[in-house]
Amino acid sequence: MTSPVPAVSPSTLATSLRRASPRDTDALHDFLQEVDLTAADLDVPDVRLWAAHDEAGRIVASTGYELSRDGRHALVRSVAVAPSVRGAGHGTALARFALDDASARGATRAWLFSRRSGPFWQRLGFERAVRDELVAVLPESHQVRLFASTGQLHDEVAWSRALPA
Repeated sequence: MTSPVPAVSPSTLATSLRRASPRDTDALHDFLQEVDLTAADLDVPDVRLWAAHDEAGRIVASTGYELSRDGRHALVRSVAVAPSVRGAGHGTALARFALDDASARGATRAWLFSRRSGPFWQRLGFERAVRDELVAVLPESHQVRLFASTGQLHDEVAWSRALPA
């Protein structure tokens, strides 16, 4: 069990967000497991991940995505905020950060899997999508392949939204 994470101000969280490096992999894995998100393939170069750290260096938030081979579709993943810093808009800011970065890299549509956070994603413009459409445009994504290989894919709920040019 980890020790409690102290409160983090919005400005501190924003300034501590940085691209995750190989040295963050173990801590990011542990953080995502603690918040009950998929913690696989965090060390794969084409999975773009960022982490925010508190003053003690502990990860308190993360965000990221994978792009389709053609670069037009982004699979948002690992958007998480530690329970101790939730409710201050960090999750929304982190999700927007990933969406903006994917859009800047040429993605025109964002996708994600979420069984529990539909209302959160709907507030960001996502609509429930057909899971098979997500799989069709992102078949090589690590998360799709993982969910297919573990039999979890049929339980997942897909969401999607257009990204601005």
